[in-house]
Amino acid sequence: MSKIILVKKTLHKGRSRLKLLFNRDNGVIRHLRTIKDCRWSASISCWHIPFYSNHLSFLNRKFQGILQFRPAQEDATRHEPAIKKTKPDAPQVQVPKAFIEQMRMRRYSQNTINTYTSALARFLAFHVDQKPEEIKPEQIRKYILYLVEQSGVSASYQNQAINAIRLWFEGVLGQTLDPVVIPRPKRDKKLPDVLSEEEVALIFQQIKNLKHKALLYLIYSGGLRRSEVLNLKPADIDSARNCIIIRGGKGKKDRITLLSQKALELLREYYRQYQPKDYLFEGAYGGRYSTTSLRKIFQRALGKSGVRKKVTLHSLRHSFATHLLERGTDLRYIQALLGHSSSKTTEIYTHVTSKGFENLKSPLDEMDI
Repeated sequence: MSKIILVKKTLHKGRSRLKLLFNRDNGVIRHLRTIKDCRWSASISCWHIPFYSNHLSFLNRKFQGILQFRPAQEDATRHEPAIKKTKPDAPQVQVPKAFIEQMRMRRYSQNTINTYTSALARFLAFHVDQKPEEIKPEQIRKYILYLVEQSGVSASYQNQAINAIRLWFEGVLGQTLDPVVIPRPKRDKKLPDVLSEEEVALIFQQIKNLKHKALLYLIYSGGLRRSEVLNLKPADIDSARNCIIIRGGKGKKDRITLLSQKALELLREYYRQYQPKDYLFEGAYGGRYSTTSLRKIFQRALGKSGVRKKVTLHSLRHSFATHLLERGTDLRYIQALLGHSSSKTTEIYTHVTSKGFENLKSPLDEMDI
């Protein structure tokens, strides 16, 4: 007898997905893993796959006699990240709807909503015996100290927790929190990981798939973030002006960045072969291409290239900026291409470049030892 899977449309990290609801069964999971881009999500506590038209008929044909897919009755067109569990043995807490509504009114991205909801849920679980509105500022201070000294969280998470708590107290409850009582963490000033031009070329040479190569070419061509390249529409490629139009980038800012001729030629070949409809890069069943798949493309190419640096996909963006700087591009132009609000953010690349080092000599070389 085939097992029943309930299917429900949801919005996960800004993308339309299908939640697959069933009692845990390893055999069912093995079958579901054969669906491309089928993943488990801790934030919505279920397996999910890309949303595409006629999904029920497709799934029922694919798993005929093994699994049976039916639509869930309740409406779930929008994911409500209201219930979170901080640890397996921690109590479940309900994040107040007013908190989520406050973020939506401020037009926070879905990623930010998920992050802040999770952070506030952890905070409320820490004070599970109190009503949220009764928690005092001194208790917030003790909680932050607990995160730092006992949980060992990063400075980035600490900052996110403070943002979420502040939004709850100031944006929802209307209380003012003194910055002196809850100070911001001092961030580590780490230099970005950068590849040389030769290393970038070596990585690109390992990629044979046309779509995969076009994705990485575009990221390096204009210094794009991962989300920016995946959100591109065909109309965002301006071949007449040799530029890429980034719409709603980080901070909801639009900008224009560079499009190389090599990337444009590759894109034309890609477009003829794949004929994307909505997004420039789409998954096998339509919709936006998977962020996980994109990361794996880079990691596989990096592994084959023999480059031993500990770099990530985002390092292509850092490398783009550094290589422009080394070629004499004014820092103000690089700032505009990257979409940085402050020139101080862009100035970090001046600490990465080795241009000019060839004219310098270490004092050790002048010593008669």
